[in-house]
Amino acid sequence: MATDAPTAVLFPGQGSHEAGMRDTVAAHAPDLLERCLELVGEDPFPRAADSTRFAQPAIFCASIARWRAGRPNDPPVAVAGHSLGEFSALVAAGALDASEGLELVVLRGRLMAEAGEHAGGGAMLAVLGGEDEAVHALAAKHEVTVANENAPGQLVLSGPTDALDAVAEEAKAGGMRAMELGVAGAFHSPIVAPAEPPFREALERAAFREPEIPVISGMTAAPMTDPVADLSAALTHPVRWKDTMQALAALGAERFLDSGPGSVLAKLVRRNLPDAEGGSLDLPEAARA
Repeated sequence: MATDAPTAVLFPGQGSHEAGMRDTVAAHAPDLLERCLELVGEDPFPRAADSTRFAQPAIFCASIARWRAGRPNDPPVAVAGHSLGEFSALVAAGALDASEGLELVVLRGRLMAEAGEHAGGGAMLAVLGGEDEAVHALAAKHEVTVANENAPGQLVLSGPTDALDAVAEEAKAGGMRAMELGVAGAFHSPIVAPAEPPFREALERAAFREPEIPVISGMTAAPMTDPVADLSAALTHPVRWKDTMQALAALGAERFLDSGPGSVLAKLVRRNLPDAEGGSLDLPEAARA
């Protein structure tokens, strides 16, 4: 991998949790670990798969820890975050303090969990290997939401579990693959709409600054100029990740590094940009291995 290639750094969202996250945070962001335990009221890391109220702060802290430990020597040309990852991206760009970002993420996770519980839950389903138009048609037929456009032929739907089960059955009959995601809720759908007003109020109180480098919004696929509007509306709007990747490439990025945890976004790089380089930010231990 060419180390001097113009680089964009990517920050993942839910579903990227993995074993060892807590150790990474303890080693590289102990201040965030301590504050996270205070704000959540318990250790969220062992319960990241149980609820979005635990997953979001755990993944945010792990992403910031990896950024602090492995950030490139040369500033990236831009950063972007996938849903939750937009808060990490704003911190990396100097537009938001990490501690305030964590407070917002903890609130976001709680509000989204409460909205889902009130609506009776829900789930998310990845549909792979089909034409995007066919997947959109399936979503409309079964009254579920296209939540993530991650790459050509890789869309994620969100909605009630029974409706997604019907989508999965029909998608498989049509030669597509369907896989339920390991997230606890129907995110980026009307199910979480009750979380938007109180979350916007919190965003309006936050101390956002002008970013030092461009932050590409996953909702608009354009530089984020109004984080309050973007971050609140993003709760119920789809993540346009394939368009976001194109926007990063248009800014000159040729190498794309995932700031973990996991390697979800690194795996999507060449699905969106076949000629681009993809990988993960190295922690110091990994870099010496």
